[in-house]
Amino acid sequence: MPLDITTFTEPLPERPPAPVAVDWVAIEAWLGTPLPDDYKRLAETLGPLDFGAYLWIHVPCVEEGRFDYGDWLRETHRRARIEARAVPEDERPVIHPEPGGLLAWGRSRGSDVLFWDTSASEDPNKWTVVVQHLGPVPGSGLHTWHRYDLTLTEYLRHTVRPEWELPSPPGPLIGPLPGTVARTAFLPTATSWTPPEPTVPRLTEAQRHIALETGTGLNALRLLSPPPRQPYLGDGTWEALFDELGTRLPRDYVTLMELYGAGCWSEYLRFLTPLRTGERRFVHHVEETLGAYRMLRGDHPESYPLSVWPEPGGFLPFANSIDADHLGWLTENPDPDAWPLIVWPRHANQGPPLKSGLVDTLVAWQRGHLVTDGLAGLDEDDDPLEFAGFEPWDDRAYW
Repeated sequence: MPLDITTFTEPLPERPPAPVAVDWVAIEAWLGTPLPDDYKRLAETLGPLDFGAYLWIHVPCVEEGRFDYGDWLRETHRRARIEARAVPEDERPVIHPEPGGLLAWGRSRGSDVLFWDTSASEDPNKWTVVVQHLGPVPGSGLHTWHRYDLTLTEYLRHTVRPEWELPSPPGPLIGPLPGTVARTAFLPTATSWTPPEPTVPRLTEAQRHIALETGTGLNALRLLSPPPRQPYLGDGTWEALFDELGTRLPRDYVTLMELYGAGCWSEYLRFLTPLRTGERRFVHHVEETLGAYRMLRGDHPESYPLSVWPEPGGFLPFANSIDADHLGWLTENPDPDAWPLIVWPRHANQGPPLKSGLVDTLVAWQRGHLVTDGLAGLDEDDDPLEFAGFEPWDDRAYW
């Protein structure tokens, strides 16, 4: 008789498990593979699970603004694919949707990721567990990927134990964990997840060729990231901004902003609202950023070599990343159109100015051709069109 998770766990009274309805036919068709029966029983009886106060077992569900099963799988598999390249080629795991690839089902509070090895058997009920250990796990050695001759439920059972049991599976086993199961705290109202409908490609092959290869300037950028119908710039004027700054800004920036307005590029790079008046205006954010830079420069001048606006040739930021990097100009020329772009990278040493203007820099970055600290790049296997895009803001945005 198959091992049942309920035989070695107890529900947490303050946060009891709760099932979600799952259309397994649709899920398995979307994944391109059947799934183990013990996993499907778990989802149908317990739902998304906080296991042993340490492991999150993710099932096909969605919580608005917090979790989407499909997005989680895609991002988890993408990161795994990138990180697997650190493993010698003859030992390197392949990742779903590659045939026989590892398929994620959970994560730990220590950022370990738990997978099935779909190459272990044609019968998904015989798939064994592979864990990518990222935390300080005893016995992990030089490798972070460990294979266990245990199915999902067997693996969970081995983490719930009063002491180390023999024979112990190879590798650094997580635990011992308490035998508790609870509804995942950040998914209190999770509901069933529905696979997305197949979509028609946004661009024709000819347009894709222009967007990714032959197009230049705004023509290429429009294809990569279509501009909004109504760009939001704020309620002021360029003339008023230039008067407050004491300088005009580069024409390519003004042209770009009048086409796109304030917003976020590729869910990563945020362009400040240029013409907003009042407390959260452009100059306010600039001064706030440069105040932080001056403080850091005072403590570590060797790591923060830039002059800052309005010092001669100073750094004048106009955009920031979700990782707190900043993109701006070096105001070292009387003609703003000659100002070079530069990135102040939050987690790397200061690099040199960029070689291209603003529009060409955005095109190269969204194509995955620009590699520089402070602007997150694409992986070699990514489709740039999946990551390119522009989300416009309105007057409710902070930046």
